[in-house]
Amino acid sequence: MDDRVLGPLTARQLAILAVTGAVLYLLWAATRTLLPTPVFAVFAVPVGAAAMMLALGRRDGVAMDKLLLAAIRQRLAPRHRVAAPEGVRPAPAWLTAAAGEPAGGRPRDGRRASRSEQVSPSALRLPAEAVTDTGVVDLGGDGLAVVAVASTVNFALRTPNEQEALVAGFGRYLHSLTAPVQVLVRTERLDLSGQIAQLRERAGGLPHPALEAAALEHADYLVQLGGQSHLLRRQVLLVLREPYGVAAPTDGLGGPGPLAVLGSMASRRQRKHAAGQVDGGLRWAAESRLVRRLSEAIELLSPAGIAVTPLDAGQATAVLASACNPDSLLPPTARLAGADEVITTSHPDPSEQDTAGILRRPVGHAFGQDEDYDDPDFDDEDGRVRS
Repeated sequence: MDDRVLGPLTARQLAILAVTGAVLYLLWAATRTLLPTPVFAVFAVPVGAAAMMLALGRRDGVAMDKLLLAAIRQRLAPRHRVAAPEGVRPAPAWLTAAAGEPAGGRPRDGRRASRSEQVSPSALRLPAEAVTDTGVVDLGGDGLAVVAVASTVNFALRTPNEQEALVAGFGRYLHSLTAPVQVLVRTERLDLSGQIAQLRERAGGLPHPALEAAALEHADYLVQLGGQSHLLRRQVLLVLREPYGVAAPTDGLGGPGPLAVLGSMASRRQRKHAAGQVDGGLRWAAESRLVRRLSEAIELLSPAGIAVTPLDAGQATAVLASACNPDSLLPPTARLAGADEVITTSHPDPSEQDTAGILRRPVGHAFGQDEDYDDPDFDDEDGRVRS
């Protein structure tokens, strides 16, 4: 939370109001001999009200000026992105010229597609570039990150002394932090297909028919429950991030601040060149710090009854895929193939196919001959039946 510097106003809010007031005063001083004061007030009052709403307003716990900066970034970003790490090559001129025309060759509505309607895809640059075999998420030039799942503790059913002990244990972990930590509580669809299949598979091996009937009945109940309602489950994730160098300030929405955006526009090529020159020493040091911080989290949260388990490569990939597409009907798991993996299938041996073809051919029928078989019930052109 930002510090207050003047009454209830923070430095950011005070800067917005001061700049708006100074601009309005300069405009009034420049136009007071030309415009009457009521006419200038018609223009100044809405501008001042908008500045106050921008500085003091909040939506969903986020300041309005931060939302405005995020909207500007989203508006200036490309609309169409494709998964092409090597870059997107421009389409041929003859293809882009005919992109807005139907198959008949006439433009829609008697005109060609405007420049804004033409699709110009750009390369999709995700924050996470890769996931190593140990579950470390590679953020490119921004550093490394590791994701761990944390168990939950029933706080309401504890006695007051136990609640104080839990709060004290969690407070000790917060006081020991030397770098930012993200605690993410996410909700996702609950897939019970594995439990249902396991119940039906093991029901026949139960020692008593009543137990088998109860297992099958419970499986049917789970099927009915999943069909009548949307089952959800909550997962608590602990995300530890370690940059290679000094971390850049953010604007509270996960993106860089205004000064960082201007600096990145001026030195984009330099940062890209520096990101490609990250040596093994910096990477090893960042991984060592991540391992140390993860070990501290496991040791300090275990007295509070919170078990922290780091995710492996498959589980971390599934979490990232679910975060990018939370409404997917197919839950992402570690067994799903990646977007860059080639899916193959087994084909029968060609020699076996040839052998089967030879066995199906009649005796004395050579390869290349037309397959002409005599049918006793077939009528020839003269209507006579062959004998």
